[in-house]
Amino acid sequence: MRHIVERGTKRTMSVGKIVAIGANYTDHIEEMGLKVPDKPMIFLKPSSSILHSGEPIPYPKTGDVLHYEAELGLVVGEVAKDVTPEKGLGIFSHYLLALDMTLRDLQEEARERGWPWSTCKGFDGACPVSQAVPLGDPSVLADMPIRLSVNGEVRQDSTTFNMIWGPARLAEIVSSHFTLEPGDLILTGTPAGVGEVERRDTIEAGLGDELSVTFEIA
Repeated sequence: MRHIVERGTKRTMSVGKIVAIGANYTDHIEEMGLKVPDKPMIFLKPSSSILHSGEPIPYPKTGDVLHYEAELGLVVGEVAKDVTPEKGLGIFSHYLLALDMTLRDLQEEARERGWPWSTCKGFDGACPVSQAVPLGDPSVLADMPIRLSVNGEVRQDSTTFNMIWGPARLAEIVSSHFTLEPGDLILTGTPAGVGEVERRDTIEAGLGDELSVTFEIA
């Protein structure tokens, strides 16, 4: 089982399920040519997709168009089922920066055929992450800058304020479908600016003032 590391310590936390949210920023929905949904799109990524900063992202052999998506990730700290929005933020123990790597050609095929997104979103290396920061004051999640550049060129530059469904609401919605357990990770969606990367490209991403990661495509 893959793990995440708490920043500034040697403490590790095993990752259970990764619950990812699609279509949570209006500008990203528009650039993908989709309609604004009345509820968030939810899909799962396996824990085997986790990579840590500094590890290369292996270009998958199963697809031809690899895209990046920078996201705020939230680490669940307690067992949670059917939580209320008022308690929603309280279930998270840490936050981190994650990349939701996507094989866009396989995703388009899956959309056309009505197939699940397991292969286009869950391959090995599909979830690079930063170290995790303890969540002392949940209000910091409301307006955190999120940015990503490829080979020094800025591609994504937004803030978590622009999410359609914020962390507390996502905790309510996700826990209505799944029992959440310590070590589960929720990826909250990506803003506009997603695009393709190729072998030997360098991705640099940041979240707020505290987190930054660098990954090379192998």
